[in-house]
Amino acid sequence: MFLEMKVEGLLFDPKSNMYILILKETEGAGTLPIWIGKPEADSIALALGKVATPRPLTHDLIKNLIDGLKVKATKVVITEIVDNTYYALIYLTDGHRDTLVDSRPSDAVSVALRLNIPILVEKTILSAKAGDELDDWLKNLKPEDFGNIM
Repeated sequence: MFLEMKVEGLLFDPKSNMYILILKETEGAGTLPIWIGKPEADSIALALGKVATPRPLTHDLIKNLIDGLKVKATKVVITEIVDNTYYALIYLTDGHRDTLVDSRPSDAVSVALRLNIPILVEKTILSAKAGDELDDWLKNLKPEDFGNIM
């Protein structure tokens, strides 16, 4: 069973020097934090802000390929977690045949935002543990974790 999610936001984790993509259930309180790199966070931020770039970036290129090949992306699904690594699929159809494309969740979300398609998460990976992990991270933040701003 899948749960529909939306991008709640992006946070920076100064301890790991990575970003956290926060997905939240559209009809519930469940959250799923996924640690991602800066380039992936930048791409998601551009899509959220609907910022047009002078030339297509990688995820814009993927959108352009999907549009140009006359196929339709119908959804992205974060399917499983193995050894703290999340896996995702992008669902494509040409009207006759469905094709599932393996993807990192950050890339799948970036494409989904550009194509305005649903982001789904397999219910079994949206556990209390995922929310607890984010809560623990937030509770353990200290002012010095943010570094010197000036």
